[in-house]
Amino acid sequence: MRAALAGDADAYRRFLQSVTPHLRAMARGNCARYGAPVSDAEDVVQEALLAIHLKRRTWDPARPISPWISVIVRNKLIDMLRRSVRLTVPVDELADVLAAEEPVDELPAIQIGSLIGRLKDRQRAVIQAVSIEGCTTREAAARLSMSETGVRVTLHRALKALAALHQANLG
Repeated sequence: MRAALAGDADAYRRFLQSVTPHLRAMARGNCARYGAPVSDAEDVVQEALLAIHLKRRTWDPARPISPWISVIVRNKLIDMLRRSVRLTVPVDELADVLAAEEPVDELPAIQIGSLIGRLKDRQRAVIQAVSIEGCTTREAAARLSMSETGVRVTLHRALKALAALHQANLG
């Protein structure tokens, strides 16, 4: 690595070839130790090789290289574990914890239709697509020839306008 840092491309190639089996062994050992599938070890190796390449100038040639490499492999495994964490919580366990919401007085469908009818055309179209038909933002954007951001902004404004119209009808 010292020769590689001095600009010797052949030495750098040899260094990467010689360090890869050690990276693989560290990655497999860490995967086993932390409960990650051993099949993820190769991804960790590739990420570590990329990090070594990108961060090679941060290694201090006055220090041993093994601890520096070990930290990179460990950090890449941690990154991979963070990306793969999937938490599941059974709903039954939450039933006692979550309080039931108070019943909400629902507006009759005719009132809702009347309020939606008072919106601007584009707002009405977005409300129809997203809130009533259940389209995703992407689907609504494609259908209405809008950007996804435009759909989200229009939906937010439409809901705000509906709330204001409803409040005005109450008062």
